[in-house]
Amino acid sequence: SCFDDLRERFESYGFTPTTKPLGDRVALIAIPAVFRPTASNHLINLLLFIATIFSTLYVGASYEATEGSFSLISGWPFCLSIMLILGAHEMGHYFAARYHKVPVTLPYFIPLPITILGTMGAVIRIKGPVKDKRALLDVGVSGPWAGLFFAVPILFFGLATSAVDQLPSEMYMAEGNSLLYALMKIVVFGRFLPADGLDVHLNQVARAGWAGLLVTSINLIPLGQLDGGHVAYVLFGDKAKLLYWPIIISMAALMLITRTPTWIILMVFLFFFGRTYAAPLDQVTEPDTKRKIIAILTLALFVLLFIPVPLRTVMP
Repeated sequence: SCFDDLRERFESYGFTPTTKPLGDRVALIAIPAVFRPTASNHLINLLLFIATIFSTLYVGASYEATEGSFSLISGWPFCLSIMLILGAHEMGHYFAARYHKVPVTLPYFIPLPITILGTMGAVIRIKGPVKDKRALLDVGVSGPWAGLFFAVPILFFGLATSAVDQLPSEMYMAEGNSLLYALMKIVVFGRFLPADGLDVHLNQVARAGWAGLLVTSINLIPLGQLDGGHVAYVLFGDKAKLLYWPIIISMAALMLITRTPTWIILMVFLFFFGRTYAAPLDQVTEPDTKRKIIAILTLALFVLLFIPVPLRTVMP
């Protein structure tokens, strides 16, 4: 309860305090710096946001395109749905950070029209240290739950308005199933699909909802700077680093078994960025019981959303 006062006193002398457990005692360490966030250039955020609108419009329109016919504006259902999900995810982080007085930027959307999403998602940059585990957990879990709040109803609506038809007779790409996605199809259609030569042919809205679940599941991998990494650090402290190699090895095994190239890209990313955790300044104060329950539920959410094979090529 005294950490804010402690920090104010230390900063008046040009230092920032950090606390760590040291056996049955507490180590108080003075970092010889005061973190003063610099101003952000919001024009960059705006330009990236506009570019991502066009890239997601392009991908959505490509789902509707026929030979000799392509209209960019026809991709608006996909664009609106995926931008709403990703925007809610990042703004969940943003408002939680602002609530805890953590300096943070507005979201940076990443346009990439060559992917199935039209984007590589969005990120916010925290421009100063997080105070304690409570703040770290709130910032970490707010994004996935906010994105899911929109992704689930969007996917339900998309599935309900998508057609169930015969499986294609030519080579096609099939989306993978998570436990939650499979359950949602059973709720909407009364049975699991594909079955008996039939499958749901996802419209633009359903594709965006499915993609929202996929993005959320990747963010919940309990490593490094990912949202799941924040949750793992809050629950396990430095012991969370012990998860690194088991997860990397598990992903390598999954890649070999399923022959899914998606995991190669993710493994390379996590190999370089999955080792470092966002340790708060106050590492002694533990989160309350309510937050611990939320943290456990968030890791359980990863199990419900995880898709072993996100996309697979089917040869009829």
